[in-house]
Formats: sequence, structure tokens, C-alpha cells
Amino acid sequence: MSFPYFPHTDTDIKGMLERIGVKSLDELYGEVPDEVIYKGDYDLPDAMPEMEIRRYFENLDKQNRRLTVFCGCGAYDHYSPAVIPAIISRGEFLTAYTPYQAEISQGTLRYIFEFQTMIAGLTGMDCANASMYDGATSAAEAMLMAMAATKKKSRILVSGTMPANVIETVSTYAKYHGFGMDVIPEDGGVTDKKSMADELLAGDVAGILVPSVNRYGIIEDLSGLADAVHVSKGLLAVYSDPSVLAVIRTPGEWGADIACGDAQPLGIPLNFGGPYVGFLACRKELVRKLPGRIVGATTDIDGKRAFVLTLQAREQHIRREKANSNICSNQSLMALYVTIYLSLMGKEGMRRVNDLSYGGAHYLHKRLLETGKFSEAFEGKPFLKEFTLRTSLPAEKLHAALAAKGYLAAMPMGDDLVSFCVTEKRTREEIDKLVELIKTVEP
Repeated sequence: MSFPYFPHTDTDIKGMLERIGVKSLDELYGEVPDEVIYKGDYDLPDAMPEMEIRRYFENLDKQNRRLTVFCGCGAYDHYSPAVIPAIISRGEFLTAYTPYQAEISQGTLRYIFEFQTMIAGLTGMDCANASMYDGATSAAEAMLMAMAATKKKSRILVSGTMPANVIETVSTYAKYHGFGMDVIPEDGGVTDKKSMADELLAGDVAGILVPSVNRYGIIEDLSGLADAVHVSKGLLAVYSDPSVLAVIRTPGEWGADIACGDAQPLGIPLNFGGPYVGFLACRKELVRKLPGRIVGATTDIDGKRAFVLTLQAREQHIRREKANSNICSNQSLMALYVTIYLSLMGKEGMRRVNDLSYGGAHYLHKRLLETGKFSEAFEGKPFLKEFTLRTSLPAEKLHAALAAKGYLAAMPMGDDLVSFCVTEKRTREEIDKLVELIKTVEP
């Protein structure tokens, strides 16, 4: 019989407490300040029969508002094939924890290896790690890699067109790791290359973090940036939406040293904000600075293909004092999700996703301008599935009015700017309905 968990007996608990030298569970948590300990009763129902508890949770679920999504801002409503949840819920995947015993972890090691291979292929880099918590922390880890690899430099540069949550996360890492971070201003919706060049000339820059598609949805031109960074003995990290890398230039093609980002656009549902999965890839010269697990392929004693954790000497559980970061629990299940998605979609499927998204986004862009309530914010700048417009309507009011009617759209971006996004899931009928609704919103 299969048990989802094994509860501890009183004897088990007593033995564990004695082993660590405390007398009770209360004493175990004695360091927690009393003022933060919840002392009330939990709002939980009494025990119910199965039918009643199903009805209870169905009613609870009805309180969620399901909106038609026309926003992106780092999390995208792409189609997810139904077969993926069925595969990842299999026991050999769902219950897997650690790949450290290779002889009994071949399934886990294999899908991590495939994830790494696919991410390296998408980004145009030589190698990738097992996975990261999310996109923002992968960007922060990219900058830690730059600091560790360049030595004797004390600051990094981050483009102001990066998503705000990424900038904030990198700033937090920089503060507590003791190095400086300067934000490069934007110019016309893209990274100000002149300001970045001036900062590079000032010296002491370990790495630069820039987006391939920025917070406004604009595809940035990174021409010449890698050469400029390398002349100053720094490293270039490019933050990307991996879904669009199927059709635009990859970080590798831009000459980047490190690629990072969030793999959520690769079929992972929005699901109220998670769980998602970050990715981190690099040139082979930097592989020993890459945090987290790295899985490699080899052959066993019988000559059969097998998978193992590689570069164990630089792994955090062995040489922790030399690790850039202590990354032990990665998003392995979500890495499996992405691996299955990419396997199902293939190159043609990924191109088709972007073709449909591009067509829908440019159609909505045209329709919104025709309403007279919007104007170009960044004239002539290329975009794929996400774009930003200037609006004559109060941005917050517009966003709230659309949400009240069942649409998550017109995300306020500051001042009078609003952002829209269209993926392959959105139909022409949904786009037309959104536009007609916007026409009714008054200033």
C-alpha cells in the first residue's frame, strides 16, 4: 500500500527532541518572538464526509475570479498541453527528491539533463544548470557569477528597462553580498547605450545585465554591447523570455557570457503566481562559477548510457565555502514540466506559438490606436507579443474597469503608459470584445 506520508508517533517525537537536546516542541521554537506567534483558532471546518468536503472546496474555488488575460509583465498565459500534468503526476516524478544517488535516480537525472540541454539550445549557450527558483533570482545569480569570475571589481550595471521585480531582487543580492549596483537609464523605451558606455569607461564594472525583450515588450538591439563589456574585462548577462528565443536572436548570438530568465512562458500555467522556474546558462569557460546542480551523461560499467551529477568538487554540498550560492532545492518538478512542453512543441510548434502571438498582438495594437484613446509610446520600436501604449484614459481606472468586466489588461506602467500582451490562446473574438469594452470607458 502506498502512503503519502508517515506520521510521527509520540515516541518518535520524543526521541528526536532528546537527540537535539530540547524537551518539547515549544522549546524547539523558543527563539521565535512571541508577538509573531498566532494564538487564535484556525478557521478550519470540522471533519466532513467526502461529498460535503468536495462541495466545500468547490464553493471555495468559486470565489476565485478567472479573468481573460491580456497582460504579460514577466508571466505569460501560454497554452499548456493536457498531457503534461498527467506525466508529471506519475509517482516516479512526483515523489522524487534528490538525484545524489545516481544508481537509483536515473529518471530524475535524465530529465534534468534534458532540461539543461534544451535551455542551452534555446539560449545559444554552452551549458546550463538544473534550474533556479525563478527568473529574478536567476538574474541575481548571474550577477554573482560575474562578480566571482572577474575578481577585484566592485559593482554591476543593470538596465532600467529590466522588469522592476528583477531590478529589486538583484539590488537586494548586491546589498547583502557587499557590492554596488547602478541602474542604467532608459532612452526612448530602450537601454541608454551612451550612459552604459560612460559607466564602462568609469571602470570597476564586473558585469552588465540587460533584457533581450524589455519591460515594455520592446525587442532591444544589443549590437556591440558584448564587445564593449569585454573590452572593460566584464561579463554580459542577457535576461530573456525563453519562449521568444525560438524566433529572435539568442543571448549566445549577441555574444553574451551568461543567459538567465524565467521559464514560466514555456507552458507553465499562471496559477495565481507560481510555482515557476528560473534558468541560468553560460559559456563553458564559466561553468565552474555556475551555481546549483549540473547533470552530465556518461556510460555505466556495461557501456549503457547513464546520467550523473558532474563537477561534484564545486557542488555546494561538498565545497560550500567556495560556492557562489547555496542552491540545494531547485524547481525540479517545474523543470520537468518545461522539458515535456518543449519535447511536445518542438521547433515548429515554438515558431507557431510566436507567429500566433505576434499576429494577435499587432492586431490588438492596431485596433487600440484606432479607438483614439491610445497613441504610440515608443514609435517604431519592434515588439512580438507584448507592447506598451500611451493612453488618454486614467491608467488605474482603465485597468480596474476592465478587471471588473473579466479582463486582465492595460497594466499601468507609470505616468500614462499601459501594457498589453497577446499569446496564442487569445482569439480574434476576444480581442474585438476587449476593444469594444475599452471604447465604453470614460475619462
